[in-house]
Amino acid sequence: MKDTAEVVIVGGGCMGASVAYHLTRLGVSDIVILEREPMLGMGSTGRNAGGVRHQFSSEANVRLSIESIRCFENFEEQIGYPIDFHQDGYLFLLSNEPDLEAFRGNVEMQRRLGVEVELLTPQDARRLATGLQVEGVVGTTFCARDGIADPNGVTMGFAKAAQAAGARVYRETEVTGIAAQAGRIAAVQTTRGMISTRAVVNAAGPWARSVGRMAGLDVPVLPYRRQIFITEPLGRSRSVGEAVGLEAPASRIMVIDFETSFYFHREGAGILFGMSDPDEPSSFNTTVSWEFLEKLNAVAVRRLPALADAGIAHAWAGLYEMTPDAMPIIGPAQIEGFFLIGGFSGHGFQHSPAAGRILAEIIAQGTANDFDVAPFSFDRFSRASTEREANVV
Repeated sequence: MKDTAEVVIVGGGCMGASVAYHLTRLGVSDIVILEREPMLGMGSTGRNAGGVRHQFSSEANVRLSIESIRCFENFEEQIGYPIDFHQDGYLFLLSNEPDLEAFRGNVEMQRRLGVEVELLTPQDARRLATGLQVEGVVGTTFCARDGIADPNGVTMGFAKAAQAAGARVYRETEVTGIAAQAGRIAAVQTTRGMISTRAVVNAAGPWARSVGRMAGLDVPVLPYRRQIFITEPLGRSRSVGEAVGLEAPASRIMVIDFETSFYFHREGAGILFGMSDPDEPSSFNTTVSWEFLEKLNAVAVRRLPALADAGIAHAWAGLYEMTPDAMPIIGPAQIEGFFLIGGFSGHGFQHSPAAGRILAEIIAQGTANDFDVAPFSFDRFSRASTEREANVV
């Protein structure tokens, strides 16, 4: 293993890989990515639903989406590796007037930034998503350029391109300490030895707080379990003695019931679905709770009755990395040479292209070329109030 590097990146998920790739494009190739698992992207990156959307309440997050989705659309041409990317759209269901009014304001902001988002009626939503029930829905929003991308493909594309430019990746290598001298980063201690460096990127996702403590910092990121279920292939149901299709969307449109956070989209022959649990405390628990599935089903069948008799073929749990305001942290953090990219609160994968580019420019140049990173600064938490992302699923 190398014992020196210009930049050491802690975490080999989509964020770490994106930062490495973008650093190489700026002429910084003496990079080491440290991943404690046997493969890259085995943490939160590999356990998310792959959703990609423009529909956020924060203008800063929408700007991240605009750049990132443009990258996904041209990923093979730009990065050099193909990915699986389907733009069938995101459909938000709104069940009360305050949420509808807030989304109207969001749509105005998104349109001002050039995003084509529509305000639709509940009947429009039913036409978009076969089998959807809209009882109690007062309005919906839809963006056709939102969609579903492949987290593993994106991560490996960034990582392979970075490696081709000179970056090194060390798997099954855990960081055990971070040393500083005279107020700046000096070295990283790992289970395979020490690496002298003047720049460390904390891209550890849900474990960002633990890595921060090694440098003497309290990073306000907490892990929360999120569970995802995929049904068995939807078969046929019978009505009045005739075979009819079990009603469910044929496309991969992502439908989100905003009030409950229940979401679903087509996944192969089945349906992928999930929901957050507001009563669950922070933890690193990644086991599947079948008791929670019962609670989820009670909500799910109200919106997509086809789920009532569907068997579960696959299920897993991953971790959201939440900050107090549900906004990410991107940039330097108190100790010279220590940088953060994390706390994306459930929307990290989809923002990895833009976020990685921004942090790479900050590391290499001292500032991002064309992006106001103030909403993402580490020191914002010391201020009385901060902008909050409201559209967290």
